[in-house]
Amino acid sequence: MEPNLSVDFFGKIAASPLVLASGVMGISYSGMLKVVENGCGIITTKSYTVQRRKGHEGPVVAEFNGGFINSMGLSNPGIYEGMKEIADCKKRCDAPIIISLFGVTAAEFTELVRAVDSSIIDAIELNLSCPNVADEYGIPIAASTEKVFEIVSAVKSITKLPVIAKLSPNTYNVPEIALSAEKAGADALTLINTLGPGMIIDINAQKPVILNKFGGISGAAIKPLAVKLIYEISKLVKIPIIGTGGVLTGEDAVEFLLAGAAYVGVGTAVYYNGIDVFAKINAFFSSYLRQNNLASVRDIKPI
Repeated sequence: MEPNLSVDFFGKIAASPLVLASGVMGISYSGMLKVVENGCGIITTKSYTVQRRKGHEGPVVAEFNGGFINSMGLSNPGIYEGMKEIADCKKRCDAPIIISLFGVTAAEFTELVRAVDSSIIDAIELNLSCPNVADEYGIPIAASTEKVFEIVSAVKSITKLPVIAKLSPNTYNVPEIALSAEKAGADALTLINTLGPGMIIDINAQKPVILNKFGGISGAAIKPLAVKLIYEISKLVKIPIIGTGGVLTGEDAVEFLLAGAAYVGVGTAVYYNGIDVFAKINAFFSSYLRQNNLASVRDIKPI
């Protein structure tokens, strides 16, 4: 019998625990469909804002030995155009869709949530952790237990959809913030967003590689930090965790499940290994389950 890779996602069945991370092929319905056709179980859209955002001028992405830095500037067509793409995707596939939302204040987040058609969205991810954007005082939202609590509480008060808080690794008190999100009513956590921001300088041009100078760090280099935070926080909270950050292979994905993640986000790996990376990771899941005499991916228990 073929191993069972399906998982429950807030009452919906996903074909695999693999989640398309926000910001990677999650803006057009064709891109979303393509990842599902290649084995992704759950889609996360790009982060939407109330109004369209052009984002930063390029170059906005640069590779280094160990990963990427990027400073996209939250470019997106706005929530209303985004919902059209999601509706088109939902007409063509049954995979659960998480809509990622970004604001700076509780009022902005609640405005976004009110714009979401709950009949076609399966969950809301609150992007509380973009490393290139801070509040009016220059403090990233996810560095404040009070702001995380305020925003999650405000959103939970106006929606019945599952609410996922995406947290930043760029603060000393991530476990405390995770507990604050859970206390406010978050139904799940996404750990982690990009590290940094960081910087790369072109020594020949003698200037920063990306025009905005600084960017969030992703890729293999951040995986050990993601594993540590998932492991640590999964022991503290009772809600599920979407583990993301540096997953490139099936071995990485199993490591995240063993650390305590319920689902595994895949992002940078699409750039490194192509769209079929989801199928390759799923094939490794099946092989790992057979080797360990396990019937289902849900039988991989945290250490």
